[in-house]
Amino acid sequence: MNHNKVAAVIFDMDGVLIDSEPSWQAAEISVFGQLGLPICLQDTLQTTGLRIDQVVDYWYQRHPWPDYDNRATANAIVQQVAAGILRSGEAMHGAISALQACQDKPLKIGLATSSSSPLIEAVLQKLDIGHYFNAICSAESLTFGKPHPEVYLNCAAALQVPPQSCIAVEDSFNGLIAARAANMHTVVVPANHEATQAKWAAAHRKLDDLTQLSDYVSQVLRAQ
Repeated sequence: MNHNKVAAVIFDMDGVLIDSEPSWQAAEISVFGQLGLPICLQDTLQTTGLRIDQVVDYWYQRHPWPDYDNRATANAIVQQVAAGILRSGEAMHGAISALQACQDKPLKIGLATSSSSPLIEAVLQKLDIGHYFNAICSAESLTFGKPHPEVYLNCAAALQVPPQSCIAVEDSFNGLIAARAANMHTVVVPANHEATQAKWAAAHRKLDDLTQLSDYVSQVLRAQ
């Protein structure tokens, strides 16, 4: 880190800034159930962090259904998730104060998400956080979503900051892999039920929640 001064923090969205995982899980169980897939809550955890078309493909490969239409299925799930966010979405604990702290330091702030534009718009509207971001990048139209690093590399380019000068904040292992592959400093804030898993050792730092991010970023800046 000493040779690459931190100049930006890039946040994932779902599960980092907004508690949208329950909406995702409910929508996937509902839509896939209508297609004859008896998936449960535990099953949905297998695809956390993947782009929605990848999620649909994941389940089709394992439990094919008639009249496969990836886009239509993905759109049905996204519409349900967006409605759920606008109805009852809540910020993750410490999310707003973490964004404010990064802005105060001052650091550039980016958003790098696998979610599509309708979901990004729903989250920014519900939480009223659009003004914090210097760049917002989605993997929705990229050839590959996370764990491919392209969305992170695109966000760093949009911020005009070298990837190695960015801190990426993630909650999923797929997102963590993407950020590591982009050569970024990685912070992971995993869900409580996954927090003790050994895989998070791949991150530079694991936090309990975003209330700890400001102090950690300050620590990194002081060490430069």
